[in-house]
Amino acid sequence: RALETLPEGYPRTDRPAPDFQLVNQSGETLTLESLRGRPVLLTFAYAHCQTICPVIVRTVSYAAERLGDLQPAVVVVTLDPWRDTPSSLPNLTRSWKLDQLPRTHVLSGEVADVQAVLEAYEVPSDRELSTGEITHPALVYLLDPEGTIAYTFNNPSAEWLVDASRRVSRSG
Repeated sequence: RALETLPEGYPRTDRPAPDFQLVNQSGETLTLESLRGRPVLLTFAYAHCQTICPVIVRTVSYAAERLGDLQPAVVVVTLDPWRDTPSSLPNLTRSWKLDQLPRTHVLSGEVADVQAVLEAYEVPSDRELSTGEITHPALVYLLDPEGTIAYTFNNPSAEWLVDASRRVSRSG
């Protein structure tokens, strides 16, 4: 997908983003509430994924770099809290090259806490117990500065994320 723009009629939502309390790569407890005041690009990925996760993390980080003036927070919640434990997050953040982006949080926590977040955000996933592989969509939520889900995407282009973020910032 080349540099296409987000269609003007792309559906905008206004569902309150469910808050959560998970641990980031610095060992700090992060809540969504603490990110209010700026747009948030929220996605879901896991370290062992060799297919869509590296792509969606790169797309979100590229969009955030392009939005430097708007300073969005980038939040990546693990889909695999069994293996992506809080102690593994610093290495994961580096391997995804997210350590070079300001306001970036890679999150994990207790399995039940992470699963509750995935449920609250309606992230469909299926974990193959024998391999640990997880089938999932490339979901990205754009939250406006007030903590409302403004847009929901499945495998968006970076350009769409940039356009949507600018729209949210203008209207907010």
